[in-house]
Amino acid sequence: MPRQSVTLTEKNDEWLKLQVGSGGDYTNKSELINDLVRRARRAEYINQKFDRAEKSDFVYQSPQEMLAEFKHSVNDGN
Repeated sequence: MPRQSVTLTEKNDEWLKLQVGSGGDYTNKSELINDLVRRARRAEYINQKFDRAEKSDFVYQSPQEMLAEFKHSVNDGN
């Protein structure tokens, strides 16, 4: 995996630290940041689908089908 260097504000760094370790759901900051990016990608994908659906005035997929399609596309991209 590519390594990145990221500069955080103190407030954001403290928040990340609270989410990691014994009190949080993540074992390290990288795991948390990757999860946040996955969630952002998911939200972006779903919003794009909604935008296209609104412009077409008709939706063929249910929200569950859209989510399943997104999960499939994300899993193929890893």
